[in-house]
Amino acid sequence: MNELVLPNDTNTLNNLMGGRLLHWMDICAAIAAQKHSNQTVVTASVDGVSFKEAIDLGNVVTLEAVVTRAFKTSMEVFIEVYAQNIPRNEKIKSNEAYYTFVALDSRNRPVPVPEIKPDSKAEIEKYEGAVRRRQVRLILGGKMKPSEASELKMLFDKP
Repeated sequence: MNELVLPNDTNTLNNLMGGRLLHWMDICAAIAAQKHSNQTVVTASVDGVSFKEAIDLGNVVTLEAVVTRAFKTSMEVFIEVYAQNIPRNEKIKSNEAYYTFVALDSRNRPVPVPEIKPDSKAEIEKYEGAVRRRQVRLILGGKMKPSEASELKMLFDKP
């Protein structure tokens, strides 16, 4: 997905406002989740957002989203954001984040989503890490006790 940073999108420093970027990221990630599930989706959580580089007025923003793992009714989506100054031929990675979406039926009830089959080494790493990231989200959201987070425990129980 591409967007052009216009004056209405900027703060007093002529940089893209963080809230506008989060809005664009949510849309891009939702499209990836909808394409994967063939369902309407809603945002369940956003985590790991990092603002590494400012995005200037006039830059073209490219957002790339991929579903990294599907659970029963939810999907984790990883999104990367690049900013490009076309006249200067400069492109930087500005941001990245993980979004979680839940697929809904016509009555707004969660429905199962198709599995993900990772191929590349990078896809496999994100796929395997998704369980740990999910457990952190569930613990922080009060939906899982730390003692139940078996994948996280394995990180600390290694000899």
